[in-house]
Amino acid sequence: MRRTILNLMIIAIASATPLSAQSGPVAAAAQPFKLGTFEIEGDQRVGIVLQDTLIVELAAANRALERNPAYPRLPMPDTMLDLIGQYEYGLKFRLYEIVNDITMNKRIASTPRPRYIYDVAQVRTLAPILYPGKILNTAVNFFSHVGEGGGDAEAQKKAVAERRANRGVPYMFLKPSEGVLIGNGENIVLPVGRDRIDWEVELATVIGRAAKYVPATRAADHIFGYMVMLDISDRGGRPPGGFSSGSDWFVGKGHDTFGPMGPWIVPKEFYGDPMKNLRQTLTVGTTQMQEATAGDMIHSLYEVIEYASSIVTLFPGDVIGAGTSGGVGMGTTVRGKQVFLKPGDKIVATIDGIGTLTMPVVAEAPPAPGTGSYLPAVNTYRK
Repeated sequence: MRRTILNLMIIAIASATPLSAQSGPVAAAAQPFKLGTFEIEGDQRVGIVLQDTLIVELAAANRALERNPAYPRLPMPDTMLDLIGQYEYGLKFRLYEIVNDITMNKRIASTPRPRYIYDVAQVRTLAPILYPGKILNTAVNFFSHVGEGGGDAEAQKKAVAERRANRGVPYMFLKPSEGVLIGNGENIVLPVGRDRIDWEVELATVIGRAAKYVPATRAADHIFGYMVMLDISDRGGRPPGGFSSGSDWFVGKGHDTFGPMGPWIVPKEFYGDPMKNLRQTLTVGTTQMQEATAGDMIHSLYEVIEYASSIVTLFPGDVIGAGTSGGVGMGTTVRGKQVFLKPGDKIVATIDGIGTLTMPVVAEAPPAPGTGSYLPAVNTYRK
């Protein structure tokens, strides 16, 4: 009798022990997930996104998992930057275990639901990475964007043909991070007097492993995942006089709130090859302004990473913008006229399989008087 009871206890314990704990790290997640940074009960926390509707607070879910002695204790990262740096070095397997535990034990549908699972409406969605060490954007990397602000359709057609014949190498620029980077639902602020503010929807690639002189054929090995990004742009230029060397990229790209990102990151294993899957759209109000697929790109995402890594080492958490397509506000070939953002507009930018950014547009409050070195309002110098 005692032996029978002992055998039943052994069977029960074995049944309760997860397969992953017996045979090493799990190989896959029971369902795809995304990752983000959220304000939960007043604190900034990293979360797992399930089905685009549920947020699993990572640290709390891990503590619950570790109550089962089959799972070894593993500290969870406090920030997305730390998570990205550890992901390919074993952390992803613990995230798989958390997702599998929630899925296989039907914890979402349980009553009561675990306290570490929130509806997305219960939390505030922040920019996923606070903050990347570098944001590198690629200028004019879609054929439909080539020359769209420089003349009629025939002129653009000629510019595209010339670019196809001589692709050259990517043109890249740095976009500031803190202050510029904002999350889903936050306000895009139009700077005082600057009346030529434009939109650009882009695929944002998040670097997962350090990269220096990485050939395009191996670039995917260094990718962590993907986000939606808006490269908001000031087309108003700089005042005449003083030092000038053409375009002023700091003025054009560096204003506060000009770098919306998110709403979360899709790890690369759940998105696939962007050069096959990419479809991005943008609307302002009820009007669709942009739509593009990867087939319109001049340089592939992997070529962009190769080029960028030949100039500067890319580190985990760095962000690479792949460029935007035709249909920006300064372009004339799509609508026949230029159209720029104004207070009260709302931008909705979507990349299929990743998510949607919904960004209200507001006017900046006038600043206190300066000494004359503020960036002037556009109309004070534009002809």
